[in-house]
Amino acid sequence: MKFMISGAGGFVGKALCAELLRRGQSVSAAVRSGSSLIENTEVIIIGAIDGETNWADALRDVDVVIHLAARVHVMRESATDPLAEFLQVNLHGTSNLARQAACFGVKRLVYVSSIKVNGEQTSATQSFTELDEPSPQDFYSISKWQAEQALWRIARETGLEIVIVRPPLVYGAGVKGNFAQMLTVAAKHIPLPFASVHNRRSLIYVENLVDALIACATHPVAAGQTYLVCDGEDVSTPDLLHQLGGAMGFPARLLPFPLSWLRILGKLSGKSDQVERLLSSLQVDSGKIRRDLNWAPPYTLQQGLQATAESHRCLDKKS
Repeated sequence: MKFMISGAGGFVGKALCAELLRRGQSVSAAVRSGSSLIENTEVIIIGAIDGETNWADALRDVDVVIHLAARVHVMRESATDPLAEFLQVNLHGTSNLARQAACFGVKRLVYVSSIKVNGEQTSATQSFTELDEPSPQDFYSISKWQAEQALWRIARETGLEIVIVRPPLVYGAGVKGNFAQMLTVAAKHIPLPFASVHNRRSLIYVENLVDALIACATHPVAAGQTYLVCDGEDVSTPDLLHQLGGAMGFPARLLPFPLSWLRILGKLSGKSDQVERLLSSLQVDSGKIRRDLNWAPPYTLQQGLQATAESHRCLDKKS
């Protein structure tokens, strides 16, 4: 079987290509620039992703496409029309790829969406499921939800099999963004004001996500389905910091602090979204993919966090 991976040079893409190669599969790695070279793969440079991208070279003789490439959260947004920028890549770029894939005889396209399509947070007694009414709140999640709807239309028109996967926050060796910042802070062994937080968050280790994506790409039952995926072991922010700190040899030092004060500090610093993610809950029910595909995460949360922390610690030593 031959796979085409878009966004192959990214955090998840590199791990996915490596695992497919380890399993003896043929991989066509689509990247935006020549700087993203992946060992032992056929690398195709496709340039910018939008409604006009030519995917022909990447799609020849391909059986399954796993579409990872996307415009993700921008910390310092400079676009005059951010929604249009997200839609250009995440909606029009995805629709264009799907239609070309169908023309080239690709059997299945697995689309990596986001749990943010379900919403930003859950209550203490709630977990997101595939049956929830979508509630995207920002430009990124709106563009992902619109892409999902477009893919279902294309599936009806062309017969291309579609599988939608909505992961929560993905972590692992080489992770960037907010999770990397948390690792850096934990390694400094400074007191943090999160002892009073009692939230629950679902995460997914990158190697668990990779395993789930391959299952979605190959299992006959997956066609036409949407799946939420996670490690299956929810964790609070204090527990997460304790586990990361312990894995790096720097036990977390947490202090009690009123949550309302933390939210005020978040607003004053312009980091309300980041603070809210540390305080609120977001729980995912992955029961459907476990039942349908007999899938279970190959790694535990503790194993994933340990590997992530050790990788970060090694990078710190090199720098």
